[in-house]
Amino acid sequence: MYIKTSEQGSAAARRAAAHGRSSGSLSRRDFLKASSVVGGGLILAFVVPGTNRLARAEEAKAAPSAPNAFLRIAPDNSVTVMVNRLEFGQGVQTSLPMLIAEELDADWSQVRGELAPAGNAFKDPVYGMQMTGGSGSIAHSFIQYREIGARARAMLIAAAAQQWNVPVEQCRAVKSVVYGPQGKKATYGSLADAAMKQPVPEKVVLKDAKDFTIIGKPTPRLDARPKSTGKQQFGIDAAVPGMKIALIAHPPVFGAKVGKLDASKARAIAGVIDVLEVPTDRGGRGVVVIANGYWPAKQGRDALVIDWDTSAVEKISTTTQFEQYSALAQKPGIVARKADMSKLASAPKKLVAEYRFPYLAHAPMEPLNCIVDLKKDSCTVWAGTQFQTVDQGAIARTAGMKLEQVTLNTLMAGGGFGRRAVPTSDYIVEAVNVAKAYQASGRTGAVKIIWSREDDIRGGYYRPAHLHRAEIGFDEKGAILAWNHAIVGQSIAAGTPFEGFMVKDGVDSTMIEGMGAPYDLPMQLSAHTVKANVPVLWWRSVGSTHTAFVMETLIDEAAVMAGADPVAYRKRLISDKHPRHLAALDLAVAKSGYGKRTLPAGHAFGVAMHESFESVVAYVVEASVENGVPKLHKVTAGVHCNRAVNPLTVEAQVQGAILMAVGTTLPGAAITLKDGVVQQQNFGDYTMARMPDMPHVEVHIVASDAAPTGMGEPGFPPLAPAYANAIAKLTGKRLRSLPFDLAAA
Repeated sequence: MYIKTSEQGSAAARRAAAHGRSSGSLSRRDFLKASSVVGGGLILAFVVPGTNRLARAEEAKAAPSAPNAFLRIAPDNSVTVMVNRLEFGQGVQTSLPMLIAEELDADWSQVRGELAPAGNAFKDPVYGMQMTGGSGSIAHSFIQYREIGARARAMLIAAAAQQWNVPVEQCRAVKSVVYGPQGKKATYGSLADAAMKQPVPEKVVLKDAKDFTIIGKPTPRLDARPKSTGKQQFGIDAAVPGMKIALIAHPPVFGAKVGKLDASKARAIAGVIDVLEVPTDRGGRGVVVIANGYWPAKQGRDALVIDWDTSAVEKISTTTQFEQYSALAQKPGIVARKADMSKLASAPKKLVAEYRFPYLAHAPMEPLNCIVDLKKDSCTVWAGTQFQTVDQGAIARTAGMKLEQVTLNTLMAGGGFGRRAVPTSDYIVEAVNVAKAYQASGRTGAVKIIWSREDDIRGGYYRPAHLHRAEIGFDEKGAILAWNHAIVGQSIAAGTPFEGFMVKDGVDSTMIEGMGAPYDLPMQLSAHTVKANVPVLWWRSVGSTHTAFVMETLIDEAAVMAGADPVAYRKRLISDKHPRHLAALDLAVAKSGYGKRTLPAGHAFGVAMHESFESVVAYVVEASVENGVPKLHKVTAGVHCNRAVNPLTVEAQVQGAILMAVGTTLPGAAITLKDGVVQQQNFGDYTMARMPDMPHVEVHIVASDAAPTGMGEPGFPPLAPAYANAIAKLTGKRLRSLPFDLAAA
């Protein structure tokens, strides 16, 4: 991907849209003139609707959404939909255009998606900021994107009716063509200029679901061919004229500084331009090597001789940390949920269980990268970012500029799982600091910062390590009398702009999410929030990565103590308030043959279910253990995500989540520290799931006409506990940690 910075036409238009007003007005000033952008056509204005961050999809429609930077219809009849998210494998570059195309009545073969730059126009209508996360892309934009398509369609029909001098009611649109009386017809492309002059309707009637021709239909992804043929360009492939490559030597302990530096050998390497000391994340200092290419930059960095000063920073060791967590879990913490624990001490049967979960790296296939072109009065950045609004603000602050002087272009990313959504904007801020240092040295031009795989694994912002301690009392028949549960770990949100609504009474909501529900349990829940010199961040499905494992393995164990079938036991504990859970579980059970199908010798079923991001996923797995090594053979999924906009995307998300979750069960799937230094550095010592680990997967979706809920993350949480429950049936051993360790069980 070679970015031609001299061609500023459409980029300038997008920047104009990005920095437009965000009031509820629909004035003509909110429109872009097509002639200045693509030589004619329709480009319609968008106004940010109300920003209630807690609104559901069907509620996120307080203000009318006019179609602006979101939609371009060119004279050649092509329809370009601006995607206000990051595309990094989850399929929004197809599913979001599907929403507009449905209400626009567009010819799908002429529709394409384009990633939007940072700007007010592209903010999430629920969160009030431009971002990709929380499995909210479809859930939050379901109404927004459909209304944009409906408004554009109405304007095109109005333009045709005016041109033919007939009533609007006598015109209809089908596959990018408007038809009128007496055989009249006109393509969207031929009507685009005239449609631009039509008023934006303040109210539109959206289609009834029975009339959908695109939504709900299995639709191949628009980026499938370039990705499957190796032609897709990602951020790491991007280049601008004359740019240099930079690699940063980060301190080995988070927040440490440079003591002594000998850069003589690095400077002597051909292609190395400069070696500079720069600020790094968390108050640290590092050394950047800037060169004519990646290889000389890497050679130069390898040749640096640095004496790091770690005297002022905490040095975490994993073994000691878990010992401290275990001691804390046995002490009173902040009570997040109260329940009557009076029956616990005298309960006839008791279960005490401690669970441990390590730090986890996001480890996307594409390491972090960022291009910065810093000039005297502007800063242009190219990055695969999940947090456009946050990152654009961080760039402006770091560069000492106004927000309108910063252009942040969104590039396709090769994965992220949350790592590209950092409240501190760590890698982007570091990149701007490198550009500032480069400029201060008397040089000009763009600089591209690239993280190596080792940088990525050791670079921090991990899924936090957690420890759970459960004390459960049962009666003689195995019914639960009291459940006292404590969780220890770091807060993701503390000290970030998200603390105000994610931390309540000192408890980070992500730490305890998924505990208890949907089961009717007498559970008292408490939390200990600790501080540690290890940067932490959300990681695919956030707190549910550990809470689902604890809940679903303990519920399974409780079923055994009660002498009940695990599925029947779960259904008894689920109240009528949770019909979606029952539907997902029943679907997975029915499709898997659980209780009816005879398994091969040495195989066993395992069951688990979990709700996250308002979607419920239930798994029935088939597993075995051979020579002490677990093997997952098959997974049957029951998914309740309300309406599935693109069933193929839902299926792909579940498949990907399953493989990623399998990875967390494999030996070596842990980030550990010793004296503050991360001990893993590449896929040789940080285990990732590979193709042979992938089981056979069948995905079944509960039919629903309700507004969509999230699907990027919900497929992850219930896999590991379902797998562990199958292993328990085969071995009698209850696994209390991830990754799996049968020897220690």
